[in-house]
Amino acid sequence: MLHILYFVHDLADPAVRRRVLMLQAGGALVTLAGFRRDDNALAAIDGIEPIELGRTRDAQFAQRIAAVAKSAFKLRHALRSVPRPDVIIGRNLEMLALANRAKSVFGGDMPVVYESLDIHRLLLRDDVLGGTLRGAERRLGAQAALLITSSPAFVERYFKPRSGLHLPIMLLENKVLALEVAAASNVAPAARVPARGEPWKIGWFGALRCRKSLTLLDQFSRRMEGRFQIVLRGRPAYSEFDDFDGIVHDAPFMHFGGAYKNPEDLSAIYHDVQFSWAIDFFEEGLNSSWLLPNRLYEGGLYGAVPIAMDGTETARFLAGRKIGLTLDKADAAHLATLLGDLDEQRYLAAFDAVAAQDRKQWMIDRADCQGLVLRLASLTRANEQITELQALPQLNRNRGGLQ
Repeated sequence: MLHILYFVHDLADPAVRRRVLMLQAGGALVTLAGFRRDDNALAAIDGIEPIELGRTRDAQFAQRIAAVAKSAFKLRHALRSVPRPDVIIGRNLEMLALANRAKSVFGGDMPVVYESLDIHRLLLRDDVLGGTLRGAERRLGAQAALLITSSPAFVERYFKPRSGLHLPIMLLENKVLALEVAAASNVAPAARVPARGEPWKIGWFGALRCRKSLTLLDQFSRRMEGRFQIVLRGRPAYSEFDDFDGIVHDAPFMHFGGAYKNPEDLSAIYHDVQFSWAIDFFEEGLNSSWLLPNRLYEGGLYGAVPIAMDGTETARFLAGRKIGLTLDKADAAHLATLLGDLDEQRYLAAFDAVAAQDRKQWMIDRADCQGLVLRLASLTRANEQITELQALPQLNRNRGGLQ
């Protein structure tokens, strides 16, 4: 069984839980280590007791770097009871530093994998800080065996032209983990036209970190005077809002339903809405324009019509499949124009286009998980072959001396 040591930036992140479940479903043994930003019982994984390396704070990059540096000095002690791994994965740049440190702690030649699912805005700066961070990424990633990322635009817009990394790349999209394939893939979603007098619902689910989206959706729902209701679920990044709870409390047509378990609760929360807000202005024009968010795939699998922002990778994804709705300008007036004449016929046409898609493009099944683990296992075989080749000259010299 392949043993993977997985370093993560936030043990409470539901996406971390999903990745660990994927690796386990693929047949790997996973040791999880990382930092905790807050408590989230819904991110717990049965059978795994993570190695906690410390606490970090959201939107506090300097504090996170200091915490990582401190943990690097103590890493040998933290890993004292961990068996030697076959592969080490670092989920983002700070964790790549710890992955490299762990490799030296074990004194091995096991491959290190760099998993980068967001391009931090500091990496994209054209000043000394940005150049320094990209230089650090090049040094830390120089000996990595594989880069895992989630969107083609990350490769096209950053990794190839700017990062300076020259690594094999595996595209692993943020698809829904659906291990019960029969249940997930063979049951088509049903349309949900609201009853007479009931509002249409737009769901904004997942990592709630976009102040601009919150304001826009509040203004839009007020403008529509209750014809549309905004349903929020997930983990708010409170550091990004002046007063998230207060804004939602005062919004007459907006409701926050709290956190949820991913993937177990996805069917229920998406079947409660007609539309999925697949827009994020958190790092507008940069990471947010390039990513393909979890909610894109979740909404697609469960029949929620996605709403994307024009000019983004998400909009390009939808246009290629002729599905979804695209907002051409980020304000309440344009969203009202996009949705203002919505009726049952128009909704059903948009829903049918989503429901007609091949459901495999939205989800990852057990066979996909096994393929991921096999790809990681292949890195260990490549490493073994390199080690054998490096040993051949010495072996030949030894043989020569015996003759």
